[in-house]
Amino acid sequence: MGGKKSKISADDDTAHSARKTPEENLPSAERIRKHMTTHFGYSVLSLARRGIRDPPEDLWALTDLQKLNLSLNSLQSIPSSLGSLENLVVLNLWGNQLTSLPPEIGRLRNLKVLFAYRNRLSDVPEELGCCTKLEVLSLANNLLTGLPSTLSSLDGLKKLNLSHNHINHIPGCVYSMKSLVFLQLACNRLENIADQIQALADLKILIVEGNCIHSLPKMLCRLTKLELLNVDFNDIQSVPAEMHRLRRLEKLACHPLDKGLHIVHNPLLKPIKEVLDGGLQALYSYLRNT
Repeated sequence: MGGKKSKISADDDTAHSARKTPEENLPSAERIRKHMTTHFGYSVLSLARRGIRDPPEDLWALTDLQKLNLSLNSLQSIPSSLGSLENLVVLNLWGNQLTSLPPEIGRLRNLKVLFAYRNRLSDVPEELGCCTKLEVLSLANNLLTGLPSTLSSLDGLKKLNLSHNHINHIPGCVYSMKSLVFLQLACNRLENIADQIQALADLKILIVEGNCIHSLPKMLCRLTKLELLNVDFNDIQSVPAEMHRLRRLEKLACHPLDKGLHIVHNPLLKPIKEVLDGGLQALYSYLRNT
């Protein structure tokens, strides 16, 4: 009888364990540090895919943490305590339900990479401009209509992804990000590209497909380091005569990942449309002789 009762008790424990939610499976506060690892010299903690709604309170005591992954959870907010992790170099928040980021994010002065895409952000705190070591910033797939002017201080930023938002014009602060080599603005509500684009002299990849752009400014043709220019699926009818200066655009590209010029999916007028049938070099030859 006793053995049978013990078996039933064990079965109950097993069933209870199986019913635990992902959040209940999270390491308890006193054990969370044991889940930190060292990778390429960085102290790393990944709490991705845990079904977390609120980060564990003891997380903010790990002040030596350098890489934190909270992606693919159910976070609706990040507490101000985030600011205590002043040694963070990489912060991964993508795939949550965040509607805002705390102003205290500005205390992360060592932050180089911030992934906050696929959330519900309608704005970005001005204090993010204090993270002047940022090199990679992804805010794609949110509800942004712009960026605060304070982000003009991010002059070391190399990659910026603002795709799939509600942006009507390229935020003015972007033109101050002189180190940008990658700028992604696909699937927004852009109607034009300002002449200030010429300030981004190091830009190699510019993606603005899926907008409402009517024309390309001739100042765009001063970005002679461009290797990929994607302006597909806009309302472009002609191209500036100076486009032949973009010599690193070696071909008309079709696949989204291909380098070159993506432009054929536009209502191009004659003779540009017909000239493009001969390829990019045919277009360049035509523009030089026009």
